[in-house]
Amino acid sequence: QVQLVESGGGLVEAGGSLTLSCAASGRSTFSRYAMGWFRQAPGKEREFVAAISWNGGRTYYLDSVKGRFSISRDNVKNMLYLQMNSLKPEDTAVYYCAADFGRTTYLSQKPTEYDYWGQGTQVTVSS
Repeated sequence: QVQLVESGGGLVEAGGSLTLSCAASGRSTFSRYAMGWFRQAPGKEREFVAAISWNGGRTYYLDSVKGRFSISRDNVKNMLYLQMNSLKPEDTAVYYCAADFGRTTYLSQKPTEYDYWGQGTQVTVSS
């Protein structure tokens, strides 16, 4: 089992940058999980943003964030990050980190395939 706590959200102007962090703790080894970032805007379904393999060797992004967002992890510090640049008003949402235990064959985009979730952090981009 793993507990996830996001931080780093806030209010930023369009074109600005934010870095989200996700701290993992618990009895399970962080490096055994693929990790993902999702977001949910009001009235919309939860949306995949980015995922990273257990060792950071593979990443995958939502098309609309490619080139602007970068996912990374530090398995020594048990941390997951999402660097967000060139932010747009449509990036406004609650951002969640999630852990996918033991999957190695592909990086999932489906929320139902993730085992643990954080509580979320609000990102608001003003125009």
